[in-house]
Amino acid sequence: MNLEAVKARFGIIGNSPQLNNALERALRVAPTDLTVLINGESGTGKEIFAQVIHYNSHRKHNPYIAVNCGAIPEGTIDSELFGHVKGSFTGAYEDRKGYFEVANKGTIFLDEVGELPQGTQAKLLRVLETGEFIRVGSSKVLKTDVRIIAATNKNLKEEVNKGNFREDLFYRLSTVPIYIPPLRERGQDIFLLFTKFALDFAEKYNMTPIKLDEEAKKILLTYHWPGNVRQLKNITEQISIIETDRIINAETLLKYLPDYHEHKLPVLAPTKENISDRDLMYKFLIDIKKDIAEIKEAIKLLGTVLTKTQIHQPPLNTNQLPIKYDEQIFMQDTSMPPQPDKIEKNEIVKENLSLADMEKELIIKALEKHRGKRRPAAEELGISERTLYRKIKEYGINL
Repeated sequence: MNLEAVKARFGIIGNSPQLNNALERALRVAPTDLTVLINGESGTGKEIFAQVIHYNSHRKHNPYIAVNCGAIPEGTIDSELFGHVKGSFTGAYEDRKGYFEVANKGTIFLDEVGELPQGTQAKLLRVLETGEFIRVGSSKVLKTDVRIIAATNKNLKEEVNKGNFREDLFYRLSTVPIYIPPLRERGQDIFLLFTKFALDFAEKYNMTPIKLDEEAKKILLTYHWPGNVRQLKNITEQISIIETDRIINAETLLKYLPDYHEHKLPVLAPTKENISDRDLMYKFLIDIKKDIAEIKEAIKLLGTVLTKTQIHQPPLNTNQLPIKYDEQIFMQDTSMPPQPDKIEKNEIVKENLSLADMEKELIIKALEKHRGKRRPAAEELGISERTLYRKIKEYGINL
């Protein structure tokens, strides 16, 4: 099945190279039984790719079960995945099959796999290695033949380094990794999706489809889209229902994108390289550092002028000369050689410490503004939530 046929069958809209590459990889791995790890931000459509893999495999006539690991309480997730026997815990009134038993010969899609508790991770690893599992409250080993497709919006390698995710399970899951690009990296696909959603909602609600004027189109294409395709679909539906004018201008569109200006500059910055959130923050700090250096030079120059005009008394003896350091006048014995290296080192240490303090203060202010919520604080700082978490831990910030 070619790409266009797959897109038509599964409702995939877009022609960006990154999207096509991800789809081609999914189709190549589909006929095998290899485990697949789908990486992508929330709202990019990871489950659709899992369905593409399943329905293009030899398991397509057998069960396909999707499980949101982050939505199941930790106390019941083992029972949900592996089943339980009657009386194994309060409320277990009868034997129950788990998803791995029900999905035998088929495919199980584990969304948000990075949210799995450590104990469940060990049991999942056993299923991957031997196909064996045990129901909660039982000692009988059962077998299953399922293909596992996992998905996450986290960087599992970093979670491994933090001790939150098993390294052996990470390598078992990521036999074939597939990366789904965020909406902001898909160029004209954004406008194609908006048009498709507008037509769908016009048909659903029996109304004329909305359209964008040229200025509104520019805003649509330059917005950050933190919620990706899901956010675009929701906003298109809101505008379709609420607005009476069917031609949407920039002013109207901005009412539904209140944080547009916060994301505008990083998105519009032209570059041929992928700049990480951390690099953007460091660039901002380096600019501040340059400003501080210029101010210090100006103060030193002013201090030199003041020194020359204010000092009228001769030195106490011929071996002492006035020198200026840290905007104060000191007497230095010329018989002792100067130590510029130590002064320069002290200045660098002080400057680096002030930059770290400024970065820490920015993070604290953003967290306080958003009442400790990391995601909106990270968006305001222009960094990823992952980078913000690392900085909070590095500076020992507690709110």
